[in-house]
Amino acid sequence: MVNPKQKLHLRVLKNNKMLPLKFARGQSSFFNDLKEQVNTYFESKNKRQTGNLYLYSKAVFLISVFLFCYVTLVFFTPGVWLGMLLCILAGVATAGIGFNVMHDGGHGSFSRKKYVNRIAALSLNALGGSAFFWNIKHNIVHHTYTNVEGHDDDIQTEPFIRLTDTHKKYFFHRYQHFYFVFVYGILYMAWVFLLDFKKYFTKSVGMKKEIKMDTATHIGFWLTKSLYILFFVVLPITQVGFVPFLLGYTLYMFFTGVLISIVFQLAHCVEDMTFIKRDGVLENDWATHQLYTTANFATKSKIVSFFTGGLNFQVEHHLFPKISHVHYPAINRILKQVTAKHNLPYFEQPTFWSALVSHVRFLREAGRK
Repeated sequence: MVNPKQKLHLRVLKNNKMLPLKFARGQSSFFNDLKEQVNTYFESKNKRQTGNLYLYSKAVFLISVFLFCYVTLVFFTPGVWLGMLLCILAGVATAGIGFNVMHDGGHGSFSRKKYVNRIAALSLNALGGSAFFWNIKHNIVHHTYTNVEGHDDDIQTEPFIRLTDTHKKYFFHRYQHFYFVFVYGILYMAWVFLLDFKKYFTKSVGMKKEIKMDTATHIGFWLTKSLYILFFVVLPITQVGFVPFLLGYTLYMFFTGVLISIVFQLAHCVEDMTFIKRDGVLENDWATHQLYTTANFATKSKIVSFFTGGLNFQVEHHLFPKISHVHYPAINRILKQVTAKHNLPYFEQPTFWSALVSHVRFLREAGRK
């Protein structure tokens, strides 16, 4: 059996020159075996690999909850306590839309129709982000070079959170397992108002440099950002006043940020995960790399699976990003059998809370060593 903590081997580059990372081998027998069995499953069940009525019902429900919260908060000005609850609920709905609608749409797995996937992906723009830069950051960079220092933009959390040995260590990192919630809480606001603009003006996302944007992309970026500010900042201020808006909007963005950040962190930043230094060439094939850098959690919880859009089945998602998350429970049963057959690791925390505890322990260790 492979040691769960075994590190992926690196071939150190000469003269410390940074070269594009490549996976040294082609597809492994493991991945060929897994794909064959997954394809057989869909053929035998006569199922499409995209979303179904269950997913579309979830999408309608989550969007309806968000619109209800928005309209009530902006145009009907509820009392303080009810307003706070609705702000939190709006944050939950926003994260849920991101997990279930935008994420599947961005991967092209929401629907068989490309224009439907495009609309689903653009829900991110309606909620303040940029689907264009998210596609590069998530689909191209993160899904290829998962947990690779200097390439995976998702682990570039310096200086606030230290995740790897290559991150510079500051005295406050010793306490990051206490304050991480506050950092996660401001990440969504930073994403909307700072990080997207940084990507736009520097034309870079992680290892992806000199990003080309056509005229439509430029117009779309500025138009959707302007509309977001109009509907989420200007209009609420005119309806409820600046101070109530500031308090409510901060609460909404904070809860959204915490939920989004924690769900993604539980998939890659828990105990036993491998982090790769960027001064090397990966020797494992791409699929095996995903097994060492990705973990599942709470796969038996229907509530967690419903809300997270199957992102608790993160290993399945990384191996089959173009298959909708509604099929991951079935693929999970196949994955466990195939990894055991090929003597490869499969990481999973049984519950959300055990995964969260593992993440806290991971942060404590990373901040002290």
